[in-house]
Amino acid sequence: MNEISIQRLRTHVYELAGKIGEHNVFHPDALHAAEAYITQEWRQQGYDVRKQTYTAQGVECANLEITRAGNGRNNDVILIGAHYDSVLDSPGANDNGSGVAALLELSRLFKDVAPETSLRFVAFVNEEPPFFFWPSMGSMVYAKAARQRSDPIRFMISLETIGYYRNQRDSQTYPPLLKHFYPDTGNFIAFVSNLRSRHILRDCVQAFSSATDFPVQSIAAPAIVPGVSLSDQLAFWRHGYKALMITDTAFYRYPYYHTAQDTPDKLDYEPFTEMTKGLFLMLCRLANAMQQSPESSH
Repeated sequence: MNEISIQRLRTHVYELAGKIGEHNVFHPDALHAAEAYITQEWRQQGYDVRKQTYTAQGVECANLEITRAGNGRNNDVILIGAHYDSVLDSPGANDNGSGVAALLELSRLFKDVAPETSLRFVAFVNEEPPFFFWPSMGSMVYAKAARQRSDPIRFMISLETIGYYRNQRDSQTYPPLLKHFYPDTGNFIAFVSNLRSRHILRDCVQAFSSATDFPVQSIAAPAIVPGVSLSDQLAFWRHGYKALMITDTAFYRYPYYHTAQDTPDKLDYEPFTEMTKGLFLMLCRLANAMQQSPESSH
């Protein structure tokens, strides 16, 4: 069925953050269970899953990749990624069970929709500390190998902590100064990029806004602005690719960020589902209509 499913999103989050629970290299059995769950879901959807394995902290870890081949003549790829490890002492429902759930739902729908531009879906391992920023971060391992292969990644989208929404005033905070330019109600999804990726950011926001009425805010800012670089898009920026993050703004909104209380019951599944529907329609537009230009080429 060509529809994002609230039940499927909820099931993925409850499986990863409820049944499996905290999953990282300090709980390797659980990390491998999360890896196996994602692999199984993608195989059931009909995809061939490629594993990029490496060892971190003495534990074998894997980035997982599938590709929905495009019908177009170019070899370009739009990469959509989400990290599947949870931070130490947290089950990781929103961070980042929500991102993985959306990743799985988007790939499921694209099995029945043929894009012009190929879509690559990647579940990254080891985004959280102590790996973040360093070479053994899963997306760093992946992006480095992609650059060495000269992969034609037009741009990368990182789905990071996307399941929490509030309609109350003062439910949203920001880094210093930004509060004067953005709403104080945390009911929107945020698109965030560095300055070099600002044209890609614009194209994505336009495609999202044309497909859904879901509230969206965006910012292109230097990577040093607090929060701008805090996910897997950083790895792709470092290796010369354009990339952006899609997020509910994490600790600027979500009070359970990086705590043991980041559990599946905390997410707001109806707006989360509506937002994910918007992402699917956005990707349809980008993959089928986005033309190569000096601004949007890799």
